[in-house]
Amino acid sequence: MSKTASKPGEGVRLNRWLAECGVCSRREADGIIKRGEIRVNGEPCTDLSRRIVAGADKVSWKGKELKPAQEKTYLMLNKPRGYVVTRSDEFDRQTIYALLPGMAANLRYAGRLDKNSEGLLLLTDDGEMINRLTHPSGKVEKVYRVEIDRQLGNRELELLRSGVRIEGGLTHSAGVFVKSKSKGGMTLKIVITEGRKRQIRQMVEAVGARVHNLKRLQFGPLVLKDLPPGRWRPLTPVELRALKSITENKIR
Repeated sequence: MSKTASKPGEGVRLNRWLAECGVCSRREADGIIKRGEIRVNGEPCTDLSRRIVAGADKVSWKGKELKPAQEKTYLMLNKPRGYVVTRSDEFDRQTIYALLPGMAANLRYAGRLDKNSEGLLLLTDDGEMINRLTHPSGKVEKVYRVEIDRQLGNRELELLRSGVRIEGGLTHSAGVFVKSKSKGGMTLKIVITEGRKRQIRQMVEAVGARVHNLKRLQFGPLVLKDLPPGRWRPLTPVELRALKSITENKIR
């Protein structure tokens, strides 16, 4: 143990410190700590209960000292189809970071969108914010416009609303609203509070249809509005206050 280990109750837990430095979420930080990748005051630390005192403890990862940013960055991106949500891709596909300014290289995203989906993405170096937005207990609403390949009947729509079985188990109740119908399909507005991998696509497939187009229109209080595809902008002060208001009391 470090000679300068903090006393119980002092500072913040190491996983939260990593999140505040923008490294990853608190859940992801636990894995990094367990693998011995973090050094505290020059010594490897695998203690999940370790607390960090600003100004007294020195934390490093991959040889780089970590410090929480004084000013956090919050960007909204309208992700176009064809881009993957990752920093680098082993198949050399285009990533969302090609659309962002250089200063955004270290920003992380809150909730993925798959390659063929589009719409609102939040990017920030505020790891604690991401943790609170994406933790299952937060129940933050996400709103999608979903175009599917056939019309669904009332029974199928009710199944989507009440819960269908997908990878990982039964989905939670969802808001499902019919926006328009055509001979070849229909357009739905779907509101969920979960964030499982390809969840909307899996839900639609569970009732025997397929998604043609999927676009995230809203994430919590953030609304995409008229931001063009492939463009980004900083959050406004009003948006940031609204975002913080729904997360400040979650997951202490």
